[in-house]
Amino acid sequence: MAMNRIDWPYPTPGIPDHYFSRGQVPMTKEEIRVLTLAKARLGSGMIVYDIGSGTGSLAVEAARLVAPGEVLAVEVNPEACALVRENARRFGLKNVRVITGMAPAALEGLPPPDRAFIGGSGGHLEGILAACHQTLRPGGIIVLNAITVETLGTALAWGYRRGYQVEALAVNLARLEPAGRYHIWRALNPVYIVQLMTQRRHDE
Repeated sequence: MAMNRIDWPYPTPGIPDHYFSRGQVPMTKEEIRVLTLAKARLGSGMIVYDIGSGTGSLAVEAARLVAPGEVLAVEVNPEACALVRENARRFGLKNVRVITGMAPAALEGLPPPDRAFIGGSGGHLEGILAACHQTLRPGGIIVLNAITVETLGTALAWGYRRGYQVEALAVNLARLEPAGRYHIWRALNPVYIVQLMTQRRHDE
């Protein structure tokens, strides 16, 4: 069922998780989303890929920051595609376009990006990175979120090999939550955030 329209008045990122329709689809949590967006250094008019978009929470936040630019949310899961569209509608966004398909094949023919987020790769991370590498505009940035050390290792090795400026964060966060008459810290799953940045075009 469609959710009511939200008029979120704040220009800064960090929309609370409960404002998004989620279902059973993975979602980038609010605090991780803020750090991920900061590492992308978004600006007005940019073209942004959100690969493995999930619920589209990151796509929604990015779309608000790059308007009148466009976010291309690439997602293979039909339920997730529907959620991306629903969440974009909920925030009144016209600049989120859902690309249904599995990356990297689904990236073919899309306009070159200024920024690329990689959330889910479906086991095709190196192919996705290579595809972004081929089309990324000069000065472009790739930001990748990983939850396994294997994915982290692949991203770091690929970035160094291709000559990108590589930065990475290991993020461990906890939220204060009520527990009866008391409050406790409830940990979120650790996430690795990798920033791959270049000031020029990297050719094969």
